[in-house]
Formats: sequence, structure tokens, C-alpha cells
Amino acid sequence: MENQKKEHQINIELPEEIADGLYTNLAIITHSPSEFVCDFVQMMPGMPKAKVRSRVVMTPQNAKRLLRALQDNIKKYEAHIGIIPDDGQNMPPMNFGSPAEA
Repeated sequence: MENQKKEHQINIELPEEIADGLYTNLAIITHSPSEFVCDFVQMMPGMPKAKVRSRVVMTPQNAKRLLRALQDNIKKYEAHIGIIPDDGQNMPPMNFGSPAEA
């Protein structure tokens, strides 16, 4: 049993320069047949220009895994802390940059 646990462990390194994270308040998500691109943007009130702080590119399969992980974590968060309000005031939709439906 001990060996099975070690086989499934992943050693993940978190470099110091990434550990603090980046604040973003908008995600623009686009996709192609082979990948999803998530641009995490920081918008400042009253400023006409926003800056992409980070870009994450992933396969459609990993995007779906991320969706499930976020749904699971939000469910746990809301069960423990309370419902997250979603007023969405003055914000573009999260799929703002997605290709148009055919």
C-alpha cells in the first residue's frame, strides 16, 4: 500500500517568484479545435486600457478538468463560507473573446 501511494505522488515545485500570485479581475477565454487560451487580465477602474497579467494554454481535455475542479471547489467554498454573489456589474462575459458560434 505504501508503494502505491508513492507511485501516485507528484512533486510540484512552486518557484518563489510565482508563489505570491497575480491579481486579476477578468478572464478572456478563447479556443481553437486543439487548445483553450485563458488570458487573465487586470482592469483598473476608470482606465481605458487593461493588461494581460498571465496566459494559460491547455488542451480541451485539461480545460474540462479545470472546469470540474473549479465547480467542485466553488461548491465546497459555498457550503463552508456561503454563497458567492455574482452581480457581474459592468464586466464583459467570461467568454468575451471566444469565437462566434456557427
